[in-house]
Amino acid sequence: MPRRGIETAAADARRIAFEVLVRVETSEAFADVLLARRLADPCLPPREQALATRLVYGTLAWQGRLDFHLAPLLRDTAVDRLDPPVRAALRLGLYQLVFLDRVPAYAAVDASVRLARVAGPGASGLVNAVLRRAAALGRTGLLLPTDSDPISRLAVEWSHPRWLVARWADQFEPDALSALLAANNAAAPTALRVNRLVATREALRAELSAEGISVTPATWAPDGLLVERGAARLRALRAWDEGRFAFQGEASQVVASLLGVEPGMRVLDACAAPGGKTGQLAALLADRPLVVALDRRPDKLRRVLAETRRLRARTVVAAAGDARRAPLAGAFDAVLVDAPCSGLGTLRRHPELRWRRRPEDIPRLAALQREILAGVAPLVRRGGVLVYAVCTLTVEENEQVIAAVSAAHPRLLVEDVGDHLPPAAAPLADTKGFLRTLPHPHGLDGFFAARLRARD
Repeated sequence: MPRRGIETAAADARRIAFEVLVRVETSEAFADVLLARRLADPCLPPREQALATRLVYGTLAWQGRLDFHLAPLLRDTAVDRLDPPVRAALRLGLYQLVFLDRVPAYAAVDASVRLARVAGPGASGLVNAVLRRAAALGRTGLLLPTDSDPISRLAVEWSHPRWLVARWADQFEPDALSALLAANNAAAPTALRVNRLVATREALRAELSAEGISVTPATWAPDGLLVERGAARLRALRAWDEGRFAFQGEASQVVASLLGVEPGMRVLDACAAPGGKTGQLAALLADRPLVVALDRRPDKLRRVLAETRRLRARTVVAAAGDARRAPLAGAFDAVLVDAPCSGLGTLRRHPELRWRRRPEDIPRLAALQREILAGVAPLVRRGGVLVYAVCTLTVEENEQVIAAVSAAHPRLLVEDVGDHLPPAAAPLADTKGFLRTLPHPHGLDGFFAARLRARD
């Protein structure tokens, strides 16, 4: 491709990243959803799809540190008082200057200046002046805080809110804390779950390889594959259209295995959207007899059903309703509560969450989780199983919720998950009998899960 073509494609990647960053900041949208829609354009070369992805996730993950560096460069203006497009252009340009070795400084500055024009007269001049100051200083001139407070320094160095670093400092030893913060800024792999209703892991791996997509078997999940190259093309493949795989994180796949689902069981997925675990449970059941997908949002429930139809799952039926007051009769052999949570274990995939969450969210969500468990506990038959899971690391949403439900429902006995995990995933059981996955030692999203059995 001529150099002009390369520069044009790179400009497209930066524009996509810029527009996604503005939308993330000005709405409740998630970057991964917005980016997937934009990267569906077949005219954007794979290299530039990768660049757009890295720019979005990198800028969001390192936003706190970028803002720290921008503060003195702006001189008379505070970062949070800038218009969102100006802020996005500055962060995007500075991210390239600080973290991307192969991007020339002039390219990062000029592209950001052009992008800032949408903010009106004067915006381009401000962006140009600030980024040129940053380029002149270089990476060694953009200093980290000299504050003696180690929490504040870690918060800036690894770009996390201070309140979150302080919270985790109470849970993790210093070396583990630094490793966790660093892992949260690394790119998460794209994970697939092979749909065992219509494929095997070996057959799908061979099929994807023939399409030029490189995958390797997942470490912990027996139906998992990790994509090394070609992720942006997956939804264009026949294997996707015919339901041979689903996008599902590896830790999420392990959680569903705790239910011990077998053909013949009646299963409830009490917080079903977006439907990844619903499809997995249906595959484990084969064609007998059913999974009830419950969710209070009808639009989300429609998406769950669309996904399970794509996966050729004929055992799924939908029920719209609030799990706290589940509109269901009868008892279930297995109930999954993949509860709404703070999501602080998924910062690799959703870096924007670290800037959206507030300390007060955690007790509010923990109360909701307890209410959901209270609502579905009566639906577990005698001898049946209830699995509670959240993708977060906070003790209030994890073991404290289980302690509360055990006290309120003595018929539910906590079982050691180690007895019910796939063999490869056995090391993920902690000393208390819970499933606990972490980004830094396991390379997984941070999940917590507990298994409870109803007394006979």
